[in-house]
Amino acid sequence: MNIQVGQKAPGFTVQGIVKGEIRDIRLEDYLKKWVVLFFYPGDFTFVCPTEVTAFSEQNDEFAELNAQLLGVSVDSVHAHSAWLKELGELKYPLLSDITKDVSRSYGVLIESKGVSLRGAFIIDPEGVLRYQVVHDLDIGRNVDEILRVLNALQTGEMCPVGWKPGKATLRKA
Repeated sequence: MNIQVGQKAPGFTVQGIVKGEIRDIRLEDYLKKWVVLFFYPGDFTFVCPTEVTAFSEQNDEFAELNAQLLGVSVDSVHAHSAWLKELGELKYPLLSDITKDVSRSYGVLIESKGVSLRGAFIIDPEGVLRYQVVHDLDIGRNVDEILRVLNALQTGEMCPVGWKPGKATLRKA
């Protein structure tokens, strides 16, 4: 499936780890909030812990913008639990896409390797995909940039290159 900005984001129900507990998580549970859904290749790897913990460190900034972070990999919830014993508790749910259906529906699954690329998606409170970016397996994302884009989307206005919160937007006519 090829998902594009402006389309309804594919829904899902998966298991996730929330504050040490296994729970069912549905995308629909977060309607009325912005959702930052990010995929990473796998637990117990080199780049992934840098991203997963960076998102957690900035979770409060996303929450201030009415945004819910959701991290996803193809690992099981049990692998997530074991990994979190090393990383420490995260401030957002870590989801298991063990079936690979969610990764596939967002177009980030590398079928031949059975892992997801580093995809990040911002979904608005109505469930519409508003932003997507996909990185190679070896390149970590910039959490500040995803936060900047979320801020820009929430202005409802056109934002020039390098725009930052507090700076002038290009007002819509």
